[in-house]
Amino acid sequence: MSDLDQLCINSLRFLAVDSVEQARSGHPGLPLGAAPMAYVLWDRRLRHNPANPRWWNRDRFVLSAGHGSALLYALLHATGYDLTLEDLKQFRQMGSRTPGHPEYRHTPGVEATTGPLGQGFAMGVGMALAEEHLAARFNREGFPLTDHFTYGLVSDGDLMEGIASEAASLAGHLGLGKLVYLYDDNHISLEGSTELSFTENVPARFEAYGWRVLRVADGNDVEALDAALQQATSRRDRPTLIQVRTHIGYGSPRQDTKEAHGEPLGPENTRATKTALGFPVEPPFYFPEEARTHLRKALERGRAAEAAWDELFSTYQSRFPSEAEEFERTIGGRLPENWSRALPAFAVGDPPLATREASEKVMNAVAAAVPLLIGGSADLAPSTKTLLKGMGSFDGKTEGARNLHFGVRENAMVAIVNGMALHGGLLPYGATFFVFSDYARPSLRLSALMGVHSLFIFTHDSVWVGEDGPTHQPIEHLASLRAMPGMTVIRPADANEVSAAWRVMLERKGPVSLVLSRQKLPVLEGTGSKAQEGVARGAYVLSEPAGAAPRAVLLATGSEVVLALTVQKNLATRGIGLRVVSMPSWELFEEQTPEYRGAVLLPHLPRVSLEAASTMGWSRYVGDRGVALGIDRFGASGPGNKVAEHLGMSASHVEEVIQRLLGPSSEGVP
Repeated sequence: MSDLDQLCINSLRFLAVDSVEQARSGHPGLPLGAAPMAYVLWDRRLRHNPANPRWWNRDRFVLSAGHGSALLYALLHATGYDLTLEDLKQFRQMGSRTPGHPEYRHTPGVEATTGPLGQGFAMGVGMALAEEHLAARFNREGFPLTDHFTYGLVSDGDLMEGIASEAASLAGHLGLGKLVYLYDDNHISLEGSTELSFTENVPARFEAYGWRVLRVADGNDVEALDAALQQATSRRDRPTLIQVRTHIGYGSPRQDTKEAHGEPLGPENTRATKTALGFPVEPPFYFPEEARTHLRKALERGRAAEAAWDELFSTYQSRFPSEAEEFERTIGGRLPENWSRALPAFAVGDPPLATREASEKVMNAVAAAVPLLIGGSADLAPSTKTLLKGMGSFDGKTEGARNLHFGVRENAMVAIVNGMALHGGLLPYGATFFVFSDYARPSLRLSALMGVHSLFIFTHDSVWVGEDGPTHQPIEHLASLRAMPGMTVIRPADANEVSAAWRVMLERKGPVSLVLSRQKLPVLEGTGSKAQEGVARGAYVLSEPAGAAPRAVLLATGSEVVLALTVQKNLATRGIGLRVVSMPSWELFEEQTPEYRGAVLLPHLPRVSLEAASTMGWSRYVGDRGVALGIDRFGASGPGNKVAEHLGMSASHVEEVIQRLLGPSSEGVP
C-alpha cells in the first residue's frame, strides 16, 4: 500500500469517527475496519459521477450495513458530491443532510434507505435485476447503454437476517453476474462475538446459492482487495461475495470489541486511535490536501465517463432512432402517450368477476401499452392472477421477458421490487395473498419511507377466503397498511373500480397496494360512469335513495359495497333511505378538499362503515354518532359466505344495526 493510499484511507476513517464524536452518537467501528475496502472500490472500481449523482449508467453502491453511514458520508464528501464538511459536522442532527442511517432522496449519492439489516442486500438484488432486464431490452452490439455493476457493503448482521438469505438464493438462481458484495467479516455484532449466534460456514452457504465467493484475508491489504474486485467484475456468470476479514474499530483501544460497534470512541480513545494510525490528532475533521486532491479525481473520471456515454448514446440515436426514443422515455419513467386508452371498461350484466380476475384483465391490457410494467408473485401467480400473458419468464437474457418468479420469498420480493424501482426505468410489482403481507411488512415500510414507485397486489383479501381458515383470512392488515405514512391502499368494489385503481397505480408517485377479492363480484350499477373519477378521489357517492333524502350514510369498501347496496335496497322497502358511498382509498380521500369530503360524508347524518376487517380507524369517518361494522377477531374455517355471516357480514345484521342507530321511529316502517 502506498503512503497516499494509507493517507486517503485514514482520512475517510477519521472523517467518520469525528462525525460520530461530534454527534456523541453513531457507529465508529465499521468505518475504522471497512474504510480500506470502501476506498479501493470507490477509488479504483466504482464508475460514478459525483457532479451528477443520477447519471444513468453509473454503478450503484448500497451500504446495506446502514449503521456505518458516517463512512458513506465521508466517501461522498471526499469524492466531490454536494455534501460539505459542515454537513458531516451535523451528523445525526435535526434537519441535517447526514441522518443516522442513509436516506434515499435526502443525501446526494445515497442510492437506497438502509439500516434495517438485510434490506440493502435485497434491494441491491433488485437493482442488478433491473440492469440485466434493461440491458437485454435496449443494448445492441457495440452499444452497451445499460452496463453497470451493483456493489454493496454487507455485514454479519445483514447475513443473519432471513431477507438476505431469500434474496441471495434468488440472485444465485438468476445468475446476476453484475452484483458484487463486499462482506465486512469482523466477527462482532452488538451483543458480542458472532460465536454467540453465527457460526455457520458463510462461504459454503453462498456457494450453495450459486454465488462465487472470494476471500481477502487482511482487510487492510489494498492490493488484495483490488485483485478480488477485478476478479469479481471480470466474470459475469454469477453474483460474487467477497469475504473480507476485518477488525471492527481497527486501531482503537476498542478494536475487536462489541463496544466499538455502536458507541462513540470518546475523546481519549479517539486521540489514541489517531496516534496509533499515524494521523494528526488535531484538528477534528482534518482532511489533508493531498488526500482531497486524490479522492476528488473521481469528479474528473466521472465527467469523462458520462461524456463518453453521452457520445455512445448520440451514435445509438442515429443508428436506432425508435429504440433511442423508447429508451429515453423508459429511463425517464414516463408513461406512453394515451396509454390509459388501454384500460378496459366493464358493463352491468357482464359475468361476475373476482377483483383479482378483473385485475388480471386490466393489467394485461395495460402491460401491452406500458412496457415499463414488470413483476411477479411469491409463487402464487395462478392464484393472484398476476401473470403477464405471452411475455416470457425473466432469465436476464431474453429480451422483453417481463414475468418474475420470486418464489416463496415475500419479504425479499418486496425489497427487490423496491430495488428495481430505485434503479429506474421500470414499474415493478409484486404479488401475494394479503395475509402474507405480514411477511413483507419491513420492506413495505421502506417502500413508503423512500416514496418509491413500487406496486403491490394483494389478493384473498378477507374472511370470504373461507375454508383456508383464520391463518389465511386477513383481519388487521388493512388497518396496518393504512397506518403506514406514504402508502396508498386501494380496495376496489368491482371490475370498473379495479380499472380505475390501475390508472391511479401507474400515475401516482409512491408505493400503492391494491387489495383484491378471491370471490366473484358483480359489476355494479354506476361504476361505469363514476369509478374513474371516484376512485381517484378515494370515495364517491355510488347510490342515492330513490325519491327521498337519505337518513344515513353507509360507507363500504371492496366486496362489502355489494352488501351495502343490498342493505340499501332492503331498507328502502321499510321507508329508510340510505346513501351508499364506495370508499376504496382513505389516503386518496384525505387529499380531497374539505368541501368534497363533506359533500360525500354528509356530516349532519349518522354514518355506518362496513368492511370485513378490523374497525380500527373508521371512527374518523363515522364520528361519535356512527357505528363501525367490521371484524375485530380472527376468522374461522368454513365456506366463505358462512364464515362472513357468522362474523356479522350479512344484510340482516347490518340492517338491524342501522335500525337501532336511527332509533324506534325506524322500526316497522311500511
